Amino acid sequence: MNAREKLIASCERTKSQLCIGLDIDPKRVPKSCGEGVKGMFQFAMKIIAATADIAAAYKPNMAFFEALGPEGLSLLKHIIGRIPPEAVIILDAKRGDIGNTAEFYAKSVFDLFKADWTTVNPYMGYDSVKPFLERKDKGAFILCLTSNAGAQDFQWQEIDHVPLYLHVARKAAAWNKDDTCGLVVGATYPDQIGPIREAAGDMPLLIPGIGAQGGDLEKAIRFGTANFTKPAVINVSRGVLYASEGEDFDKAARNEAIRLNDIISRLKNTPA
Repeated sequence: MNAREKLIASCERTKSQLCIGLDIDPKRVPKSCGEGVKGMFQFAMKIIAATADIAAAYKPNMAFFEALGPEGLSLLKHIIGRIPPEAVIILDAKRGDIGNTAEFYAKSVFDLFKADWTTVNPYMGYDSVKPFLERKDKGAFILCLTSNAGAQDFQWQEIDHVPLYLHVARKAAAWNKDDTCGLVVGATYPDQIGPIREAAGDMPLLIPGIGAQGGDLEKAIRFGTANFTKPAVINVSRGVLYASEGEDFDKAARNEAIRLNDIISRLKNTPA
């Protein structure tokens, strides 16, 4: 089973297209979990236990763990090791460097941290992306049109009257020889998702920006899946993780995930 097939299978198994971002801020971990890395671990375990049957994927963001040094990286490995093996692990690393260096980054995210997918910046071109695409059981989501406001600084610039993000989508489609490629497309720019989806073909999309960033869930899921005919997952982080800051945080996280799944399910069963 390749990475794309595993993602589709996980969506079907859980009847969900949610990816829960594990952006664990130690300052926001409830006191009931404890302090430091132990508190973060307990927090993550309860979030995963509360959502394992209703989330297709989990997306740890490396920055939150790297900032804590060796303890944080060890924590990341332990958290990933506790995620159910049938769930998809997307390690948000946003790597992008020359080929020789990229090979070692790929070994890190796929072999050391056991991710199924990672995120990659394509700015340096194919040789910087190639090591992530050569693993036929792994995959790389290439940054195409990101959800942040600064995306307009470069990604919207036109080359031959075509925005850069569409050039990226088309190039990624050409690189996708072994179904190992996907695209990151922000829900904060919903009207651009349709043209990107058309350029992407059958590649899966990772769609962040729902919740705290104010992205449009209905347009994102409809356009991102071409009305539920193509693979995509909606990433939610803070809106689920911190749905409650009390001791009931895990129940609140589950309820918020269920709410979002219900919205997506209703849209799936309602003609566009």
